[in-house]
Amino acid sequence: MFSFRKSQAASFAAVVAIALALACNSSKTQPAQNNQIIGAGSTFINPIMTHWIADFQSSHPGVQINYQSIGSGGGIQQLKQGLVDFGASDAALDDQQLKEMPALVQIPESAGPVCITYNLPELKEPLKLSAATLVGIYLGRIKSWQDPAVTKDNSGISLPKHAVAVTHRSDGSGTTYIFTDYLSTVSHDWATKVGKNTSVNWPTGVGGKTSDGVSGQVKQLPGAIGYVELAYATQNKLPVAELKNAAGKFVLPSPESVSKAMATATIPDDFRFSMVNAPGEESYPIAGASWALLYQKQENERKGKAVVGFLKWCVTEGQKLSPKLDYAPLPDSVQQRAVKALETVTY
Repeated sequence: MFSFRKSQAASFAAVVAIALALACNSSKTQPAQNNQIIGAGSTFINPIMTHWIADFQSSHPGVQINYQSIGSGGGIQQLKQGLVDFGASDAALDDQQLKEMPALVQIPESAGPVCITYNLPELKEPLKLSAATLVGIYLGRIKSWQDPAVTKDNSGISLPKHAVAVTHRSDGSGTTYIFTDYLSTVSHDWATKVGKNTSVNWPTGVGGKTSDGVSGQVKQLPGAIGYVELAYATQNKLPVAELKNAAGKFVLPSPESVSKAMATATIPDDFRFSMVNAPGEESYPIAGASWALLYQKQENERKGKAVVGFLKWCVTEGQKLSPKLDYAPLPDSVQQRAVKALETVTY
């Protein structure tokens, strides 16, 4: 009996040894796992991020990238919890947020317009909106598309009798930050009553989750108005409004009008800047950047270098894709500064 049990124990030990050996060998033969990158955050950046990933993977077959378009707030939280390799936010993290995070590198990766879209099929030319009118709509004071403020902006145009159906983001959103940053800049009333943030207590309207949700709400609700990145309006064949800028000119959102706004911005060493309500006759007033966030200290050298390599590509070669996807490319000087910041990552 003793020898039988001894034999059983020996057999069990051998099985365990084989299993451990197989496991070790398996981990050694699957280094590609170190090149599986997960990112999450901004929906604003998602249309171009999708193209960036496809193009980068085609030229770097050993790297696999999965980006989850869950909103800037969600991306920040997942990065904070260590669930992703990089985040994307349309609001740069402030000092307090950075204190609550592991050490991060924060760089701009793209810029684009937050456009005002609407469901007014009766209009045959773009709706025009001044800052005061847009604030009035989102404060819930302007309830009809025939309100005097709207008709003044659209002189000579017959406006429909629809009620204004306000839509906004229901999730934490960098797009919301850019939009409310603009409203706070042009209106003391908005700044003191609502303010700017990735999430705010909206005075009126119905919420939609992510930019897709807001686009869907606008398409479904007659008389609706909402704010989304230009690529979403283009994809959903939604019209966009001409907005009155700081120079008093009505301007459509475009990569060119965002570039005009960005050219006026002072971009500090920490890359935290705003370019809403920028001066200049051709500047689009609701323009903003999107930032990439990654850990300053990378635990896994192979994966860390893959993340840095991808983001370097995004802020240089990837910028060539920007105009045709309705984004504004980063200026060359900013691209090079972003690359230098990425080179401070340690492994």
